[in-house]
Amino acid sequence: MVAPTSAPRLRAARTALFAVFGLNGLVSALWFVHIPAVTERTGVSHSTLGMLILLMSGSAIGSMQAAGTLTDRFGSRAVTAVAAALTAVAIIGPAFATGPITLAAALIGYGIGFGALDVAMNAHAVEVESGYGRPIMSSFHALFSGGSLAGALAGAAAQRGGSDIRLTMIVTAAVGLAVVALAAPRLLPRTGGARERAASMTAAVSAAPFERPEELPASRRDHACPDLNTATAREYSTPAADGYAAASEPRTAASLDPRADIPHSAQGPTPSEAEVRAELSFVQHGPSTSAASTVRKVVALAAVAFAMLMAEGVVGDWSALQMSERLGVEAGTAALAFAAFSVAMTVGRLCADRVSGRFGPVAVVRWGSLLAAAGYLLVVVSPWTVPTVLGWALCGIGLSGGVPQVFTAAGNLGSRTAATDMSRVFGIGYLGLLAGPVIIGWLTELVPLTTAMLFPLAAMLVCAWFARIVAPPADRQPAPLRPVAETD
Repeated sequence: MVAPTSAPRLRAARTALFAVFGLNGLVSALWFVHIPAVTERTGVSHSTLGMLILLMSGSAIGSMQAAGTLTDRFGSRAVTAVAAALTAVAIIGPAFATGPITLAAALIGYGIGFGALDVAMNAHAVEVESGYGRPIMSSFHALFSGGSLAGALAGAAAQRGGSDIRLTMIVTAAVGLAVVALAAPRLLPRTGGARERAASMTAAVSAAPFERPEELPASRRDHACPDLNTATAREYSTPAADGYAAASEPRTAASLDPRADIPHSAQGPTPSEAEVRAELSFVQHGPSTSAASTVRKVVALAAVAFAMLMAEGVVGDWSALQMSERLGVEAGTAALAFAAFSVAMTVGRLCADRVSGRFGPVAVVRWGSLLAAAGYLLVVVSPWTVPTVLGWALCGIGLSGGVPQVFTAAGNLGSRTAATDMSRVFGIGYLGLLAGPVIIGWLTELVPLTTAMLFPLAAMLVCAWFARIVAPPADRQPAPLRPVAETD
């Protein structure tokens, strides 16, 4: 939880978090484009490399779970800074690996940093978004996509120029540490939760001077504390609107308001009865969301994240091959499939926040899923190159805004373990990213590759059906103390 924050502080935090998201995308892309060089340097086979990448993914998933707990305990700012620094340094490891053992150790270290950073930076993005009071989560993910594009281009340029992979990764680590050093102090600080605030309020009230009625001067006693018997008689004898005694009516928060006899002009803003009850309930019993309800929502959000990231993973591994096999095009043309998807996803993420702000997160998930399903359908039925590329682009646009909305919903469940809840959703979603290509591979043993694309199509229809799960609870709408101008 963060303290109420002014607009300049929020802008600084948002800019700093943009840099962290971009750094994560940059580092991950540099690893991807240098995989062939690492394979040649270490001499590992493709099958061994596949096992090592699976090991890296497993370490990332485990790190995500630990990062959720650490974020709940120490705050997202601290975990984001440490995880970003670890990720920046860990990218050096694969460049210096000389065999399977050292490469395995290096990839485990990188997986730990990547997984922890993914959870912590998204948890902090939820806090910044809450301060803004409007959707901005997709813009952070757009910066991740932009960082990935920059990393891919930088890595390609370095390899084309004959740069040693070790030098490239050392420079990357230095840049990453500089980004962390500049960004970390600008992230939002962490403060205590509702129970800590309640404890401080109780202490303040207890320390306040209190005058007993018998200790008051006579001139003040009659005014401040009328005769108890008179007050009691008045309460029991005053008829209510329905004819019953007023004392038989339930005592409401408004009737107990000590400012009731003060003119409204001198009272300032008066909280509603619902607000008073909600605040008292939160302080006394914790968040209104029950544990069982939270678990159900986490499972549902994790399932949607799994389906969406599974569909995204399918595009990365199979889109070019699908075009090559289905249409018989050359490799350069087949590569347009993933290029169209990537560009469309980046553009979609840049626009998704405004769409979500106007139509709501449910509409983004529902119509985005339907758009992705339409893209997959076009890929399945099209015998031509241009419509097929358009289909992959539709998948990119459709999938661009859904996952950020799921992550925001997970971070806004209202439980005391919000970051842990997010880590569960992240972990299951990341499994979908890994499982999607594998599932398609299994299906190709039974049906042609293009026909196998009906599986992610069906998954998108399921996501559209269950889009309501990302709707924010009515009592947990973002309400910043000082809203940030819409132009920011």
